[in-house]
Amino acid sequence: MNPHKTIQVQDRFQTGYSYTRTAPMGQDFDADFTPFHSPSQMLAMGVFEGKYLNDCTAEFPADWFDAAKISDVPDVSLNYFGVKSRQPLSVWRDKGWIFGPDPRGWFQWYCRYYMGRRLPDIDAIQIKRWRGFARHAGQIRANCHPGDIFCRPRQRQALLQWAYDPMI
Repeated sequence: MNPHKTIQVQDRFQTGYSYTRTAPMGQDFDADFTPFHSPSQMLAMGVFEGKYLNDCTAEFPADWFDAAKISDVPDVSLNYFGVKSRQPLSVWRDKGWIFGPDPRGWFQWYCRYYMGRRLPDIDAIQIKRWRGFARHAGQIRANCHPGDIFCRPRQRQALLQWAYDPMI
């Protein structure tokens, strides 16, 4: 995949937005950003109740969606842990958690970052948010027996949705 290709975005949330990939896909990540799962792995495992990226599949590689658990309506059973673990986008907006040119939030930023888009100021904000989310892994370690993947399923689902290993 050409790392210097310009991507034109035309979906329900954005029209007329474009970005240029400046890094090879899945490579050259910031040293402080070490996600455990790729976006395609996350989609195949079951995230966001299947209701994410549904109308913007043209922006990303087709193979990301080969095994993706996608639905036209939110379906908790599609989540890896079978539990609801997300806030509506309206809550994200109200809390000020949407940054830069990614109106769908952190996961959209991650998908575009994974694809090779680099926006240093926005990347720094999102990587800092990702690093802060590690506290949930600490809570699982402190409150669950090793190997009990059914302990704290909402936190585990949330970790998966932030590209952390939920099986810690």
